[in-house]
Amino acid sequence: MEKKAFVTKEMVEDIVKKYPTPFHIYDEKGIRENAKALKEAFSWNKGYKEYFAVKATPNPFLINILHEYGCGTDCSSYTELMLSDAMGLKGEDIMFSSNDTPAEEFEYAAKLGATINLDDITHIDFLEKTIGYIPETISCRYNPGGYFSIANSIMDNPGDAKYGFTTEQLFEGFKILKSKGAKRFGIHAFLASNTVTNDYYPELARQLFELAVKLRDETGCDIRFINLSGGIGIPYKPDQEPNDIKIIGENVHKAFDEILVPAGMGDVAIYTELGRFMMGPYGHLVTKALHEKHTHKEYIGVDACAANLMRPAMYGAYHHITVLGKENAPCDHTYDITGSLCENNDKFAIDRQLPKIDLGDYLVIHDTGAHGFAMGYNYNGRLWSSELLLKEDGSVQLIRRAEQPKDYFATFDPFPIFEKLNK
Repeated sequence: MEKKAFVTKEMVEDIVKKYPTPFHIYDEKGIRENAKALKEAFSWNKGYKEYFAVKATPNPFLINILHEYGCGTDCSSYTELMLSDAMGLKGEDIMFSSNDTPAEEFEYAAKLGATINLDDITHIDFLEKTIGYIPETISCRYNPGGYFSIANSIMDNPGDAKYGFTTEQLFEGFKILKSKGAKRFGIHAFLASNTVTNDYYPELARQLFELAVKLRDETGCDIRFINLSGGIGIPYKPDQEPNDIKIIGENVHKAFDEILVPAGMGDVAIYTELGRFMMGPYGHLVTKALHEKHTHKEYIGVDACAANLMRPAMYGAYHHITVLGKENAPCDHTYDITGSLCENNDKFAIDRQLPKIDLGDYLVIHDTGAHGFAMGYNYNGRLWSSELLLKEDGSVQLIRRAEQPKDYFATFDPFPIFEKLNK
């Protein structure tokens, strides 16, 4: 699959007159088309709902676009709940999926009427003691342990994950919750991350559908929804084929008809909590080449750093790079593309074949629309960049201003130097 930037050199040269690099920019057209395709892929399920994983891209301008297509939010913290509340999302539009949860976060989720997705059996008593009751609608996160495989290919290792109820705990937990007043139940599971295969969701669905029938039969609980969570990935590398959400939806539908419908559970709603799939491909980090260094290797230093995009430094993750204006030039130079942090892992690419890069060239780092800006930090006193939205009409909207030194110093208040720093 060819990786093409959704901005051109000429567009960026115009944008930087007002918004200097580095910045994250998002493609409204791509986001809308993808949200529409997801909704259509699961339109066969009357209760279907996508709860966008706020942690992936916590920007209300972008989340509002998804809300136009019926998407709610999946929150994992107090501030994410605050964001959803401020945007006017209703209780049933919010899923609260957290772990190691402070009491005040359960209190706030209950106050908003959010659907609470419990991560552990011990949280049943903790929740009841915290808010004084068990909500009538409740969900539990499931972790079967071991390895999650598809056709003998290991996709991930749930047994090593800190999340979820074991199988035995899930059955016991449902019984306890029912005895404490819960009336409507949901099952949630996230068993593999960033899968680039059309088989993940259907296989996960089959396992959860079969589990749901057993839970219904053995506990008598009324299971209203099954949350397939996230895990549908994106092709970060050009040689990867993207997932086909239409095929995925069709195969989940097939499993639904084969397992749930014959069991008299054809009214169960399907939920998803996609983050990377919803936003990842529709974000770029745009940065400028500032320095070149010729030592033991060839380096290009840019004005972005790992504080703007942590994934390559943290995971060794691949992000494709386009040198704007040189899309058709031969990739006959080998570079490490580096930022300015005092860490040797502050590299967006290592030994990457790229066109010759000249100082002043603009580079697009692809697929930063999820877990890009959101994972930013302030090490070395580096400030968070702006976020921009490329509108469908071609205009550019500022949707988050760049951080300023006064923002960085604000939490020193009332330290005496505070006023001086902000002058």
